[in-house]
Amino acid sequence: MKRIHLHPDAPMFSQISAGFWRLNEWEFDTKALIGFIEHCLDLGITTFDHADIYGEYGNEALFGIALKEQPGLRDKMELVTKCGICLTTSNRPDHTVQHYNTTAAHIRASIEQSLKNLETKMIDLVLIHRPDPLMNATEMAEIFSALIEEGKIRHVGVSNFTPSQFEMFQSKLDVPLLTNQVECSLLYLNPIYDGTFDQAQKFGFSPMIWSPFAGGRLFTENSDRANRVRHICNEMAIKYGVTVDQIALAWLLRLPCNPQLVIGTGKKERASIAAAAPELQLERQDWYKLLEASNGHPVP
Repeated sequence: MKRIHLHPDAPMFSQISAGFWRLNEWEFDTKALIGFIEHCLDLGITTFDHADIYGEYGNEALFGIALKEQPGLRDKMELVTKCGICLTTSNRPDHTVQHYNTTAAHIRASIEQSLKNLETKMIDLVLIHRPDPLMNATEMAEIFSALIEEGKIRHVGVSNFTPSQFEMFQSKLDVPLLTNQVECSLLYLNPIYDGTFDQAQKFGFSPMIWSPFAGGRLFTENSDRANRVRHICNEMAIKYGVTVDQIALAWLLRLPCNPQLVIGTGKKERASIAAAAPELQLERQDWYKLLEASNGHPVP
């Protein structure tokens, strides 16, 4: 597995990251979860992506049970989590409306809870999950600086931020934002055109990409666009002797911003397939054939 610096000032992360958004749906007992984590580590997938809200605030604790059972696993991985979204759920009865909260008090409380849930003393990377219209960048910078000083988190990043929001927050921080985790896939091209990936190249960081298979729509959606993309993916899979999954991931990995891809599978075989994707180099014209299929027209 190729390892990359999300930022020149950061340690290395695996280019494929294991996401645990749906951990509560995988019906793993602790032994099975430990087995899956160990399988990922054996593949070189060492980055594990979480958020406080996943599983209606329950998935981090499920993962933490595995780390408590096998504490030696923690030293072999990078833990990523996110905070800032407040869901309406029975687990949070004081939330009367879904909203964002990026106040210092909420960020601290969220991270303290994540540390407890994940059975760890430090989180390697914490992301603000979504831009908050009420976010005070100075206040956020101060609390993150304090948490770094206290040794509770190692690095800071953002998720789903526009380039201007990223630069605004960075202007208040004394440490670099490591990454911007955004959605991108063959069915969702916005970051390629809206300046998000241009900014990553400009500042020399690697974006993290979530939903690289468009939430599964790449394989199941019956639309002209999805059908076009699947047709070309199947052609490319035959040409390169790989799977459609690997073609879709390799297409993203060909981007010059050198992204990290977050996959959301709980199946060992799918993780194995994804782990091999960084070895596949698509030819330039093949990359553009897939872009053309997604857009529905040739490039100008």
